[in-house]
Parts: sequence; C-alpha cells; structure tokens
Amino acid sequence: MHLGRSLAAQSIGLVYGGASSGVMGAVADGVTAAGGEAVGVIPRDLLKKETPHSALTELKVVDSMHERKALMAKLSDGFIALPGGLGTLEELFEVWTWAQLGFHRKPCALLNVLSYFDPLITFLDRAVGQGFLKKQHRSMLIVKESPEQLIAQMRAYQPPRVPKWLHQAGL
Repeated sequence: MHLGRSLAAQSIGLVYGGASSGVMGAVADGVTAAGGEAVGVIPRDLLKKETPHSALTELKVVDSMHERKALMAKLSDGFIALPGGLGTLEELFEVWTWAQLGFHRKPCALLNVLSYFDPLITFLDRAVGQGFLKKQHRSMLIVKESPEQLIAQMRAYQPPRVPKWLHQAGL
C-alpha cells in the first residue's frame, strides 16, 4: 500500500494490531516490502482468530485489548486512522481524546482515502458549530487525502495550547 511505502521511505516505523489481513495488513505489506520496520501488538485471544503478519520486525503478544492500546500508544509517535469500522473509530477517538486532555502531544490524523471520512468530518464540523466540540480540539485532528501530505502535516504538528476544562471551571 502507498502509505506503507511512504512511511518506510521516510524511515517511519509502523505500530499496529499485527494482523496479516485487511487495510492495515496491506499497509504492513508496503512497509516491510520497502524495508521498513513494522511492529505488531496483538492480544493473546486474537491469535486464535487472526493470523499475524509473517514479515513483522517484531510481534508483541499482550493479555488484553487495553494493554494492546496502551502499548501501541506508548510505542507510537503519532496516530493515523485509515478507512475501517468500529475498532478504528474507537481507537481514533480514544487517542484524540487523550491528546485533548493533554495526556500526550502526538498528532492524530485521518487518511481520507476516496473521501471515506467525509461524513465523519462533516459531523465533527457540525459538533463545533453547535458548541459540542471546541474549534481548537477539532483542529488537533489532521485530515489529508495523500500519505505524503499527511506525513508532512504530522511532522509539522504543534498541539494547540488549550486550557483544560477543569482549570476553566476553577476546579
């Protein structure tokens, strides 16, 4: 996949769920085929359901999904969501929320392949317009259609200085 080759070309390693199939399996194919590093993190129970990618640099087996997400977040310098389902959205919103709360200062991004995320982007912009999401927090999510533009924006990312809600309320 184009994103995988782009990551490897810029010496950016991949940290992901470790499976050989699906969109992320294709990204791992691109990374490893281009000589890049790909680290998979998979819960023990998923090893019964998913086949790990055979060309990973390293496969880390953990005991739970919570451990998986925590380790992936620790090992990563940024987060990119590709077209996917509930797990993709859940992981994206969790790391983006962590950034909003100041738990990390890493970039969060959507690779908007074939406009897949357009309805989500419209929803997020509507949430800003209706006061449910601060403009500064919305701006923390990078959205691009090309891997090269996305990677460039992520490299240049500077998280906004937004006071935490608890501090604003005087708590």
